[in-house]
Amino acid sequence: MLYHILAVGDVVMEPGLRHLERHLRPLQKWKTIDFTVVNGENAAGVGLTRDQAERIYDAGADVVTLGNHAFGKSQIADFLEDAPWLLRPANYTGRAPGRGCGVYDLGGVRIRVLNLIGRCDLAWGADNPFTAADRLLERDAADFTLVDFHAEATSEKLAMGYYLDGRVSALWGTHTHVPTADERVCPKGTGYITDLGMTGSIESVLGIDPRQSVEGFLGGLPGRYRAPEGPAKLQGAIFTLDSATGLCTAVERIDVR
Repeated sequence: MLYHILAVGDVVMEPGLRHLERHLRPLQKWKTIDFTVVNGENAAGVGLTRDQAERIYDAGADVVTLGNHAFGKSQIADFLEDAPWLLRPANYTGRAPGRGCGVYDLGGVRIRVLNLIGRCDLAWGADNPFTAADRLLERDAADFTLVDFHAEATSEKLAMGYYLDGRVSALWGTHTHVPTADERVCPKGTGYITDLGMTGSIESVLGIDPRQSVEGFLGGLPGRYRAPEGPAKLQGAIFTLDSATGLCTAVERIDVR
């Protein structure tokens, strides 16, 4: 059987949340989506609250992944322990609350979701994501394995794609908020895209008010992140997976405005 997996790029602040709530379920129905993973680490600009995580889940996400701002809002720590559908990067320090890998039953198939963070240009001491992936893939059998690799450098994401090719069903990048045009099925059968893009304001700089971003580059003090009002977009990709092989047959970029 073929299964359609939807991966949604970083949800940015209230415009992104509202747009997700308005458009995710119609998109799932239109594209006959079986399982959805949404990156939610920017729902509050830097991090997310419990209420925002629940809004993403209630909007139709089966799993919500995070990244370098996973603990931007400290109150999320306890919820990470309680919510099996909320994942933070698995290669964080072992002292961090929550989990970075989960296995979910989809009525006949088991889907493993793995959240990793890159180390290239993200200034903090994560464990090696490549060896972390090796360790996690040895645990908990699953029919499909999906990887959200939250990383800055395109080279690190591409290298991970080749490293896990044939060992995971699909791997996508998040974090840079700009979609890449390299969606494909890798030589050994893994679906891949370097970055999904974002879910947030169209007329923005990565979801933030352009005036605020420009002020920062001019050397001013931009202050707390502000999201501009106006139309928004939902960006991501759909991976078609074959249960007979556990691998990918097609990848389609999406952009819902």
